[in-house]
Amino acid sequence: MRHHEVVIVGAGISGIGSAVELRRHGIDDFVLLEKGDAVAGTWRDNTYPGCACDVPSALYSYSFAPNRDWSRVFAGQGEIRRYIERVAGEHRIFPRVRFGTEMHRAQWDEQTHRWIIETSAGVITAGALIAAAGPWNEPLVPDIPGLDTFPGEVFHSSRWNHRYDLRGKRVAVVGTGASAVQFIPEIQPKVEALHVYQRTAQWVLPKPDYALRGFLRTVLQRVPGAHDALRRVEYGIMEALGLGFRNPWIMKAIQQLGKAWLRLQVRDPRLRETLTPRYTLGCKRLLFSNKYYRALARPGVEVHPTAVASVRGNVVVAADGTETAVDAIIFGTGFHILDMPVASRIFDAQGRSLDDHWKGSPQAYLGTTVAGFPNAFVLLGPSLGTGHTSAFTILEAQLGYVLQVLTRAREEGWTRIEPRRAAQDSFNTRVQKALAGTVYNSGGCQSYFFDVNGRNSFNWPWSTRRMLKELAAFDDTAFDVASASRADVITAPPS
Repeated sequence: MRHHEVVIVGAGISGIGSAVELRRHGIDDFVLLEKGDAVAGTWRDNTYPGCACDVPSALYSYSFAPNRDWSRVFAGQGEIRRYIERVAGEHRIFPRVRFGTEMHRAQWDEQTHRWIIETSAGVITAGALIAAAGPWNEPLVPDIPGLDTFPGEVFHSSRWNHRYDLRGKRVAVVGTGASAVQFIPEIQPKVEALHVYQRTAQWVLPKPDYALRGFLRTVLQRVPGAHDALRRVEYGIMEALGLGFRNPWIMKAIQQLGKAWLRLQVRDPRLRETLTPRYTLGCKRLLFSNKYYRALARPGVEVHPTAVASVRGNVVVAADGTETAVDAIIFGTGFHILDMPVASRIFDAQGRSLDDHWKGSPQAYLGTTVAGFPNAFVLLGPSLGTGHTSAFTILEAQLGYVLQVLTRAREEGWTRIEPRRAAQDSFNTRVQKALAGTVYNSGGCQSYFFDVNGRNSFNWPWSTRRMLKELAAFDDTAFDVASASRADVITAPPS
């Protein structure tokens, strides 16, 4: 049975970042388990038309591998994927990736202080386990009666069927989240009829996106400090926006821009009324588009302000009773965010999964380690999401913390380190108390920020600066540590 000091699950931005940081800190005995056939995770899987980042490109990169050659202010999917692949190549990560290898089960062994990991390619063990699958991994498709009998084409935005020709088709789009806002304007000119099923209207702000060409691109590439300056400016703007999430009155002022944008793009008062949200901006994920509203206002498009109740043959039956015959159904319904599938595959020493512990409400100490699961780390975990920060910023803050734990364990000879339940509970109590005053909780909407128990298990309620500060300091008093009695299970530090 092969043993590794660290096993990483997933080769998206979190997994690649983990691998690079492990190597930079002298930990070279690691492997990445990737069920797909390529790296880049979310940016490999999401290839729908118009797929792009909604965070400025200069912020959407690893700090140790800045990309000074983005072609746009907000980069597209293909460009981001190529960037991740380039980083993996430059840091020699590909030889450590086990492609086509899915983790079925990982269980902590209290006798050996190791993780026993069952994969599609066999069983391995690890001293530490990093869950880097991320929350945007498994598509969420609602359980709609009759959907399995639909005779036409059905797919989720993250599993886009590029072989299916949408030209001249009658298409139903279910969901109006971030993905739908991007792909609807791209497919609308091609289809004969577009029926958009919207349970809740979304605030959509103008997207300050433009191509980076000529002199400006040359400056960012060649002038020392120019790219770093742009990154700092964009970070400052995003952090200023973050004040609004913590002070809803600011968001109510900013949403006037959203109302003005809607009036400018949609002249039909009835459609405009349908598209006007009834909650405070920021209560749901912020969306940006310069084309979405215009696409919905064009001939051949009908917005149904209702959920889909069922499917009967080739007819979509809405919750309001309307029936519409279509040739294809596309789901823009997001992902299993707080019920991430990996949580059902990681088990403690007693055979209880993360799901069993969480009971629908994910919790972790500093969003990273979980009581009952020694030597395990969850990246982009619960209570760390924001509406204004790049995922790379959160990820790198966590990785700094993870490497503090792992290197300290090496130095001290610890083979088992687990956050104390009291420390975890105290952290989550503080989070929930602080969330009460944020727009996430008080904005008057229901969003994927809330778990099945009605608890906000997604958001970080403070500034990014505070997140960086809290994750920068490893407090060993918050952990129970132990050293194995058997010498053969202690991993020696590198020579």
